[in-house]
Amino acid sequence: MCGIAGFLNRTSASSFTEEMLRNMTTCLAHRGPDADGFYFDGQIGLGHRRLSILDLSSAANQPMFSHNERYVTIFNGEVYNFQEIRDRLGLHMRTTSDTEVILEAFVKLGPDFVQELNGMFAIAIYDKQTKQLDVFRDRLGKKPIYYYLEANTFAFASELKSLVNLASIRQRLTVDKAAVNQFLYLGYIPRPRSIYNEIKKMDSGAHIRVNGSQFNEERYWKLEEKIGAEVLRDEQEAKKQLHDLVHSSVQYRMIADVPFGTFLSGGIDSSLVTAMAQDVSATPVKTFSIGFDSAKHNESSYAAAVAKHLGTDHLSFTVTEREARDSMAELATIYDEPYADSSAVPTLMVSKLARQHVTMALSGDGGDELFHGYGMYTWANRLAKGSVNLLRHPARLVMQQMNNRYKRVADLLNYPAQERLRSHIFSQEQYLFSEKEVEKLLRPGMSDLPALPEQWPSPRTLTPAEQQAIFDMQYYLQDDLLVKVDRASMRYSLETRGPLLDYRIAEFALNLDPALKVKNGVSKYLLKQVLYDYVPAHIFDRPKWGFSIPLGTWLKKDLHYLIEEYLNPTVLERVGFVRPEIVRELVQRFEGGEDHLYNRVWLLIVLHQWAATHQLTA
Repeated sequence: MCGIAGFLNRTSASSFTEEMLRNMTTCLAHRGPDADGFYFDGQIGLGHRRLSILDLSSAANQPMFSHNERYVTIFNGEVYNFQEIRDRLGLHMRTTSDTEVILEAFVKLGPDFVQELNGMFAIAIYDKQTKQLDVFRDRLGKKPIYYYLEANTFAFASELKSLVNLASIRQRLTVDKAAVNQFLYLGYIPRPRSIYNEIKKMDSGAHIRVNGSQFNEERYWKLEEKIGAEVLRDEQEAKKQLHDLVHSSVQYRMIADVPFGTFLSGGIDSSLVTAMAQDVSATPVKTFSIGFDSAKHNESSYAAAVAKHLGTDHLSFTVTEREARDSMAELATIYDEPYADSSAVPTLMVSKLARQHVTMALSGDGGDELFHGYGMYTWANRLAKGSVNLLRHPARLVMQQMNNRYKRVADLLNYPAQERLRSHIFSQEQYLFSEKEVEKLLRPGMSDLPALPEQWPSPRTLTPAEQQAIFDMQYYLQDDLLVKVDRASMRYSLETRGPLLDYRIAEFALNLDPALKVKNGVSKYLLKQVLYDYVPAHIFDRPKWGFSIPLGTWLKKDLHYLIEEYLNPTVLERVGFVRPEIVRELVQRFEGGEDHLYNRVWLLIVLHQWAATHQLTA
């Protein structure tokens, strides 16, 4: 796990220099504190910050040159099957690193080498002979790439801050008003957009080729194309396949030359990953959990019960609300653009704890999206019923007059056209602004909500829940949850690997009978059956809480100052995104008892805190 940055001066008019390369790379020092490296020849600049995980010697530092000296690469991430690729291709190595295998596989196979890789990666490879740069991103978008493209220059980096740091780029940046609209609706900005018109997010499963005259981005792997005509219905066969896949994935991700552990929340996903890791390991695996001193949001006792049963070396850390609140001040600089997922706070804190003991950790990310763990999938099935569609308008009018719980349901029932039903369900399940609310909130001149693809061709008829889950895998998982974990863990130079997001497991889940994902009202049914062979079911007999903080309560008490600081008329007028009178009405309703509006208030705080930090306006 590392940080990469670079540029290609596409014409003689380009003016990117070696000093600029070093500045870009220094911005990523937190991602790789162990070493830095640079390659600059006047046309290409490649910078690398290294977090040493495999082959800790300096021979594995980057940039790395191919054996024939024609190619040079920088690479962020891990390729877990590198030893198999090495042996299959008959490669003779100078190091024991995956970087060298990646580069020599490219030399031997060309761009198609990427199909061989199982891992998380952002790879840049430069051909010194043809002056051509190839960039690759992993299938599910675990490792980030932002890029800036204009006639003279192509520049890229692991984080936005690396590009924004350069004055020659920063002075050209303008706010993408469509991205502001999407942020208020979704709580994050989905690719390919960033908050800036001039900087894009590289697509997942994509390959960019750029030289002096050409820029081309194409997908080598598409999630939607992995949907088959038939589903796996045999429960015993499905359980065996899933067990073997998860076991293989965890075993791959335990390959490291540094101490490692697992995040253990006590939930299904992290417990399964931990159980498999302990099964593979000859010694107790280190496990990490945190809990808040507020009992309602403290699941650490459940994590401890799982750890005790599995025999792990468990470390738990209870944080005060003050410690958690104080860490929220970092969010604007860590995430670089408006980002409203408040579970970033506990993710930051558990990453900080883990880094005191290990350099790499396994996480349980992906289980909910792949195996239908969210309540929104139930809502997707409900809203697809004709009877609900007929009665939703009168039901909504009644529920709007009831308590907060029913007001939330009323918001769900108030969906726009079917083409936006999946994004609407997500938006309202997260307590965010609806499309109509965003339209009312934004000032004239701001963008309409851009249409996201929400339906994909399929060789079989998908259930509404399957369609909703695919939407989440395409957007929420990649552009929110994986962003959260990458930035939070790399803030403390901690590599995080997600075994459940092995592309083989994703392809398996896409073609698993939905009746084995939710059975007799039990969500993530098949995943749980695999887990219960390792940990007794009674340990998990409790409501699902998630990795959350009591944000609504904090905004009425200790964090109320954020409302006063960022949602006052002066700030709102200066930034110029939203109508102050609509914001004032929203805040009054929230403070008056409509607690379900807390995330809408938080969105506005985050947006204006980011604008203030970066001194940007509409």
